[in-house]
Amino acid sequence: MGRYVARRLLQMIPVFIGTTFLIFVMVRTLPGDPIRALWGDKAPDPAQLAALRHEYGLDDPLWQQYLDYMKGLFQADFGKTVGGRPVSEILTDAFPVTIRLAIIALLFEMILGLILGVFAGMKRGKIVDRGVLILTLLVISIPVFVLAYIFQTVFGTELGWTTPTVQDSMNMQELVLPGIVLGSLSLAYVARLTRTTVAENLRADYMRTALAKGLPKRRIVVNHLLRNSLIPVVTFLGTDLGALMGGAIVTEGIFNVQGVGGALYQGLVRREGSTVVGIVTCLVFVYLAMSLIIDLLYAVLDPRIRYA
Repeated sequence: MGRYVARRLLQMIPVFIGTTFLIFVMVRTLPGDPIRALWGDKAPDPAQLAALRHEYGLDDPLWQQYLDYMKGLFQADFGKTVGGRPVSEILTDAFPVTIRLAIIALLFEMILGLILGVFAGMKRGKIVDRGVLILTLLVISIPVFVLAYIFQTVFGTELGWTTPTVQDSMNMQELVLPGIVLGSLSLAYVARLTRTTVAENLRADYMRTALAKGLPKRRIVVNHLLRNSLIPVVTFLGTDLGALMGGAIVTEGIFNVQGVGGALYQGLVRREGSTVVGIVTCLVFVYLAMSLIIDLLYAVLDPRIRYA
């Protein structure tokens, strides 16, 4: 198991370097000069302009800028904005909010999606199965911003169960509604994926053998059916956490959540490359960490994988 973990960690290094390099190059080659923008419509002082570009390393070759950025990452230094604020402060303020929002969404889609998927798969072709398929198809068909507006109107304005927009982004209770909206689309995919794998595994030989042995139904479902059906679902859930954090931009904007989405949007509007690169680098790290956790769960669910 140790060699399996070490091999997966080594594979993450070139992926991390490659993705961060591409992101860095794309952001730095975008049109516009954030230093020049400090003067607005006025003509900049050439000496001050050159001094600021030198201070932020923008007069260095692109490869040198990337190397300096990577050196800073090893010291948890993400650089600073044009206004002089450390990017690490922006990340410290924004990421805890988005992580809370993503965890609520993940728990919602995981718990409810698995329950719906298992029931639909075990009752394939019956009214429960058809009801789940129609419900999930309806959720998939509705865009996130429309679903958010419906939830805001029904639960915030009409029923008054919560505020239509978030007043305190660190309050978990206020994040429940946007978290449900964020996780709704993935819930539909989890339920459908679970339903398909459960229905397929019900016809497998090992299930017929377990039934022929006279094992209790609960033991058959938990130890045999769910264990083999969860492998593709675990893959989806793992990669979805990173997608939820990146895809929270729309939901955060609608519900006024002060998270990564808002910080990324402000970074793009102000053309602050250091902020955008810092946020995306963290999202890449989240993706890679979740990929590693998925691989480890694979090895636990199916020991043959670690020897492949």
